Amino acid sequence: MKKQIIWSLIFCATFSVAHATRINFNKLFNSGISYTGRTVSDTKGNVSYDWIGTYLQTDFTGGSIAVDISEADTSYHNVFIDGQLLKKIKVYGKQPHAVVLAENLSKGMHRLRLQKCTEGQYGMTTVCGVYLATGGLTYKVPAKKRFIEVYGDSYTCGYGAEGLKYNEPFKLSTENCNKAYGCIIARYFDADYALVAHSGQGMVRDWADKNQMSDINMYIRHDKVMDQHDTTVYSFAAYKPSLVMINLGTNDFSPTAIPTDEQYVGQYLKLIASLRKHYGNVPILCITPHSATRYLCAALQLLKERVADDKNVHMANSLANIIVDDTDLGSDWHPNYIGQRKIAMTLIPQISAMMGWSLSDDVVK
Repeated sequence: MKKQIIWSLIFCATFSVAHATRINFNKLFNSGISYTGRTVSDTKGNVSYDWIGTYLQTDFTGGSIAVDISEADTSYHNVFIDGQLLKKIKVYGKQPHAVVLAENLSKGMHRLRLQKCTEGQYGMTTVCGVYLATGGLTYKVPAKKRFIEVYGDSYTCGYGAEGLKYNEPFKLSTENCNKAYGCIIARYFDADYALVAHSGQGMVRDWADKNQMSDINMYIRHDKVMDQHDTTVYSFAAYKPSLVMINLGTNDFSPTAIPTDEQYVGQYLKLIASLRKHYGNVPILCITPHSATRYLCAALQLLKERVADDKNVHMANSLANIIVDDTDLGSDWHPNYIGQRKIAMTLIPQISAMMGWSLSDDVVK
């Protein structure tokens, strides 16, 4: 993961000459920046990540900010300033280059959050630091008191969440984890979060695999620091969640060679054991997807019986029949933002009850 990078303040094509002359970005900052999610750092302070939902934050002054960034393939990132979405940007280009994120703000303190909203299978991002206007400084953003980690598939990724119709083919530009239930729930409870999710993957079997057990599945991926671009084992030391949610099974029981209940449940119990090993007695919420077939429901019933003695493993109530085709689906029959909000609104009271987190008057958004 280590790179030899020649630093220069000559900006690439994505950073226009007009920007360069109007704003004097004269210093590259690596300090004062925090990352939430699984990342890899090299000796120069460059930080790489590919898991969807990973985000960097910094409080900064000076009124303008640019990021020095490279991308192994292609990704989209959401840019938030002071908690408000400013824009969604497409990131590409294997060499580090400067991209302006915000400019012409007031000179006081502002907060940047740059969130990777597309999956690791499409790209790995490397951030080399941020540029500020002359006199600007960066300050680290404190962690929130609550932290939610989610293990999931395309539903967690927000696959097609910005699609306009259920029969519309998937495009990377329509994926946005920020509009999926995990991020929506984290916002509602004012929690930091991490997503360990990959479309088409199951607990034991991937979508339409001809075998009952896939060579690569979410259990195999769950302890890796990278989703797609490295096989290094994750230390589980970057954060300790207050709550873990697991939403896996739709792909396991997709057409062809579905696994046995014992295969699925056995792997599920192995994942729970791994989380217990690394996080201790963390509360775990096992979600029945809204699209669960009778086979998956039967397997989850067996899981419920097997974990009955573990008071910190909870089975979520069914989400069946809450998604309506014409209004709640985006690309490839996946929930759009409206459908994802429905899922979140169904889970929020269950999380409130199990965690003792009070409900608020905030809109679920």
